[in-house]
Amino acid sequence: MRVRFRGITTREAVLLEGPAGWGEFAPFPEYDDAEAAHWLRAGLEAAWLGPPTPVRERVPINATVPAIGPERVPEILARFPGARTAKVKVAEKGQTLAQDVARVNAVRAQIPNVRVDANGGWSVDDAVTALTALTTDGPLEYAEQPCATVPELVEVRRRLPDVPIAADESIRRAEDPLRVVRAGGADVAVVKVPPLGGMRRLLALADELAGHGVPVVVSSALDTAVGMGAGLAAAAALPGLRHACGLGTGGLFDADVAAPREMSDGCLDARPVVPDPARVTELAASAERAEWWLARLRRCYKLLAADEGADLV
Repeated sequence: MRVRFRGITTREAVLLEGPAGWGEFAPFPEYDDAEAAHWLRAGLEAAWLGPPTPVRERVPINATVPAIGPERVPEILARFPGARTAKVKVAEKGQTLAQDVARVNAVRAQIPNVRVDANGGWSVDDAVTALTALTTDGPLEYAEQPCATVPELVEVRRRLPDVPIAADESIRRAEDPLRVVRAGGADVAVVKVPPLGGMRRLLALADELAGHGVPVVVSSALDTAVGMGAGLAAAAALPGLRHACGLGTGGLFDADVAAPREMSDGCLDARPVVPDPARVTELAASAERAEWWLARLRRCYKLLAADEGADLV
């Protein structure tokens, strides 16, 4: 990776080839097998069923700005040509609110539509203080997961009615993804293919959320080019797409398993990609890491197979 993101500098993934194409199994190492099994289901769907029927060929993308100094913002934004929306990471451990404000304002100087992502890093009081400061010089499209729990999101939304709140972790890591919406804790839902168990499950959830008046933003889980294809395919199949999607994180990688998609006019092509054999060989994990991942895959597959209601392909 070009910069540290989510505390990592190397992204690991298992690629799966099936009759319909390629899928990916890449849950973060700290996730337990029960959670990781959803990611395997998504990879199997992509490789064995392929993408759902699209309604658009190109998907609008937001720029993604890690917790960097403001002087590096132009360098990062240059990787997202034509982007009209940027998501800025805030509430990073070891950093200050002043640094967050400086970063957001540096982005705002170049891109008019800014959203922030705190990854649940604030308390309610901290969120109110931070979001007040971050909106002094301009509005935010929304604040993504300012606090960790649903009651906290509800309270922040109550105390800051002019700052839309987006839920991410509260949806993708919940047994009931609609709970945060029913509780009144979200104006927008950030959804990701792997933790929801696949493209078609994401579309079904988006349909339910639309019934509550909540739009979705399809986002990445730091996917490789293969995994990103599933996110783009899901976004391309949504009946409506009100917000730019967080599917441009390929620009955060120094190297990937396929050539990067070329972003133009703020959009990416939604067609699937095929891994480059030479790149896959070059990026291959050590034998020890490969076995660790294959053992994890086997355990997750057993969990899926044991689920009587599993719709395994």
